Amino acid sequence: MTKWKRLSREDLARRVAKDIPAGAVINLGIGMPEMVGNYLASSDDIVVHCENGIVGSGPIVPDKISDLDLINAGRKPVALAAGGHFVDHVDSFSIVRGGHLDITVMGAFQVSVRGDLANWSTGTPSSVPSPGGAMDLAVGARQVFVMMNLFDQQGAPRLVKQCTLPLTAMRVVSRIYTDIAVFDLTADIPVVLELAEGVTVTALAEILGIEIAHSMEPERK
Repeated sequence: MTKWKRLSREDLARRVAKDIPAGAVINLGIGMPEMVGNYLASSDDIVVHCENGIVGSGPIVPDKISDLDLINAGRKPVALAAGGHFVDHVDSFSIVRGGHLDITVMGAFQVSVRGDLANWSTGTPSSVPSPGGAMDLAVGARQVFVMMNLFDQQGAPRLVKQCTLPLTAMRVVSRIYTDIAVFDLTADIPVVLELAEGVTVTALAEILGIEIAHSMEPERK
């Protein structure tokens, strides 16, 4: 696979945080998406919801868990934002299922060009037994952003024509943030919004094996 320069996990989290609008109510999935909360501006009054019962989570704190109420869904210790509070599991999922989340940021194993999401199982016998809260978040939030590496550890693309892994939800993903490019999926074909240094749309389309468009200036060489 081409040795392109890639965004670090931290830079990718900063990039996602840049697109979260002021006043939004959001949920951050387990894994890389959790890092987005570390780069949200407190002045933007963004409310971070955790499905385990925090409404108003702050950033991850680099300490051992000392308060089991102050952990996110990935069991990482977090701060409580000003005005943050706790709710029970029923109320927490009522927020999700009631359509009160503006954005959920999730990880994925695969995303199809039409926005199908596969993020709960790799299809192996050791995979977790069910999609869990991911299916609620995927259909309950007004927008679904995916944050992932564009290629898996074997070099296979994760943005594909059609998902081959078990689906979490169909036609829900509107934007993908990856270590190589940012894609908008609201058109008939993926639209590249940004590229990492040294990457061209032509080369990216070839290695992904899909048709992609772009909304940028002429390609950088």
